[in-house]
Order: sequence, then C-alpha cells, then structure tokens
Amino acid sequence: MTDTPAPLFSGARQYESFCRMSDFYPSKAMKASSSPRPFPAGAPISLPKTYAFEGQLREITDLIEHTDTSALLVIHDGQMRFESYSLTGGKEVRWVSWSVAKSFVSALVGIAIEQGAIRSIDDPISDYWPDMKGSAYEGVAIRHVLQMSSGARWNEDYSDAKSDVNQLGAVLAGEGTLDKFVCGIPPESAAGSLCRYNSAVTQALGMLLRGATGEPLADYMSRTLLEPLGMEDPSFWITDQSGTEMVLGGLNMTARDFAKIGELYRNGGKVGKKQLVPASWVNASTHIASPHLAPGQVTVGGHKFAFGYVVKAGRSSSLTLRNILAASRGVARELHRNGSMRAAASPHKVYHKCWTSTHEPKLI
Repeated sequence: MTDTPAPLFSGARQYESFCRMSDFYPSKAMKASSSPRPFPAGAPISLPKTYAFEGQLREITDLIEHTDTSALLVIHDGQMRFESYSLTGGKEVRWVSWSVAKSFVSALVGIAIEQGAIRSIDDPISDYWPDMKGSAYEGVAIRHVLQMSSGARWNEDYSDAKSDVNQLGAVLAGEGTLDKFVCGIPPESAAGSLCRYNSAVTQALGMLLRGATGEPLADYMSRTLLEPLGMEDPSFWITDQSGTEMVLGGLNMTARDFAKIGELYRNGGKVGKKQLVPASWVNASTHIASPHLAPGQVTVGGHKFAFGYVVKAGRSSSLTLRNILAASRGVARELHRNGSMRAAASPHKVYHKCWTSTHEPKLI
C-alpha cells in the first residue's frame, strides 16, 4: 500500500485507500455503542450465478469484480442472510462513506428538530450560523438546503479539475477550512426553484447542527444516533485542519454499521421500541415534496438526471449509478425467484453495500 491516496475520479482503483482514510487525513473518532446491536443471523442464502439486465443474462461474479466490491451484505427483515468480503474489505474494516454520510446528517437534523434544538425547517439556516450572512445561504430556509435547492452556485462535475467539488480537495490539503469554504459560496438562483446536487449543502447542514446544538457534530452524533443504534465498532469522521468534520462524505464505518441506517429507515425511524428519528421525518425524507425534486429534474454537474448519474469507469467502460442500482435489483429478483427470500426485494426489504473503485458507495 502507498503512503498517499489514489487520486479520486482518475480511474485509479481505490480499494487500498478507501479502507484507511485516517492514514491520509486528520480524523475525529467516535466510540462503538455501549450496547451493541448486531444483526441476528438468518437462514443463509447464496447469490444467484446470473441476473437479467438490459435483456441479457449476466454473471454476478463479473459485476462484483468489475465494481471492485469489497463488502457485500444482504439483510432481510432485520436478519443477516449473506455477508461477503474481498480485496481490502473485512468485518472490522472502516470504509469511507462518501455521500452515504448525507443520510446520517439528515437523520441528525430530524432528531435536532424533535429535541427542540432547531425550531423549524422553515427557519433561515443563517440564523444558526451567522457567518453565513453574505453567502448563498443567507436567509435560505433549512428546508431548501435539505432538498439541495438552496440556490447556491455549484458545479459537482467530478471530471472538471476546476469544479467547485474538486476545489474541496485543497481544503482537505490544508488550504483554508470547510466553514470558510461554505461561507464563500455565492448565490445563483432563487431558493426552492432548482434541485442541484451539491455536496456543500450537506456541509452547511453540519454547520447548522453545530450552531443549534453547541456541540461538535461527532459528539452530538455519537450521543443521539450511534449509541442508540447500537453501533458495533468504533467509527470516525475525516476532518479539515481545524478539526471540523467533513460531513458531506467523510464518515468511516464498518459495512455492518453502515447497514444500520438502512434498517433504521426500514423500520420507520425505530430502534426496537424506541422512536429514534421521528416517523414524520422518515416519511418526508423518502417522498418527493415538489415538482422540481422529481426524477429528471435534478441537476448534477450541469446535466439533468433521473436516478443516478454517469461517472467515468476506471477500466473498460462507462457505468452509471442507475445501472448498478438496476443490476442490484436484478440480483434481488433472482434471490426471490429461487426461493431464498419470501418477498420481492426493494430498498425497504434488502440493503446491501457496494464498494467500488470509481463510484461513490450507496445504500440501495
């Protein structure tokens, strides 16, 4: 293994870097829960050998190899039915979340509202972080920030070295801070009119949580989410040089613990009998509230997309997150067809983790 991470979005294989991000960047640790809640073992299943995709039968092993999958879990009705690791994966390996972290941050906002730390999602986000005044986020309702409709100027084009998202790399290298970066983003459009995929808005939500609770985000998250969720292993956030968590995508956990956020939402925000995230928040988080948020209206890097977006494949071809999602559903259909599962798989029935070389990992 090298002493420096492979460049992102370059086509370089990433599995030797994504499993040890604390070797490259400052980090802030979070403890395992004092009452861990491991998934109980269910009846073991095997993956089918093939799946149907775009009118063709394809080999599952080819999909796993092509995407450099290092951890693959199938959890059905709260039970672990399948668990496999390869390359640098392992039960105790903490892998970087990338944008899966955004789901954790959204859950924290819901908890903070329930606890009264945040009064309303219609409050201006700048009320909780005064340094946002003069930026794209001044006066913008928290609702629009949560929906990536803040009106901030932003380019999430990973292939453009000059894009806003790639300028974040300089912050992680020690040039400035994440807070200053966010507060320097100018407005471009009216808030609530355009859904533009924007990783910086999640960083703004992290500032909201810190301002509202008066705690470092890692501390608040440990107390209100990780402890009651029963996380089995320690985790950590990548931070900038000032110690601010990179909440837009810098969460590092084991695959089993990542899966717990999916199980939490499958159960409507409950852990056992405890309502951890308000049921109303779970419902609002999983339904389209406005026409500009619908599939086909979302802008990523200047292009309109439905579900998923095109990224450069590191080896032989271009892949899309949509294709990975569709392929995974094909796998799930085969599991149902051969009797391994009682119900057709959906995001509410089966959660799996797919770690890839050139794609952000997603709970799908």
